[in-house]
Amino acid sequence: MFQGETAITVDDKGRMAIPTAYREAIAQACGSRLVITYNPFEHGCLWIFPQDEWEQVRDQVNALPSVKAVHRALQMKLVGAAAQVEPDSASRVLLPSSQRNSAGIEKRAVLLGMGNKFELWSEQAHLAKIRQTIGEDEISEDMSDLRL
Repeated sequence: MFQGETAITVDDKGRMAIPTAYREAIAQACGSRLVITYNPFEHGCLWIFPQDEWEQVRDQVNALPSVKAVHRALQMKLVGAAAQVEPDSASRVLLPSSQRNSAGIEKRAVLLGMGNKFELWSEQAHLAKIRQTIGEDEISEDMSDLRL
């Protein structure tokens, strides 16, 4: 559904405009209702889900037994921090300041369409991540079957 990389500007109030290319797809997918939460695996990145997709993720995460610390940490970072947002009349969404600050997202960011969700990266974290190459010793069994 979503793919591509877009440079994003965050205004002084912490709002980000949804790129024109995604507006109709987001409206159709979820009536423009989005959920923003932490990426629990990568520093410098937030996840943005269409509402319906988010509900599936939320339910899976909440179904994990909370007796394990790693499950509670995942529940806190994903579900506990989740913020529902809808674009204003100018197609801007307000990024929660606590999430922006934690991810280091300031004026310039990068929005990646990742299929079922978006990733919003701080410009610095994205640049560092994209410059990393995947070494041969990191290739998983699943990756070895890809024809790239």
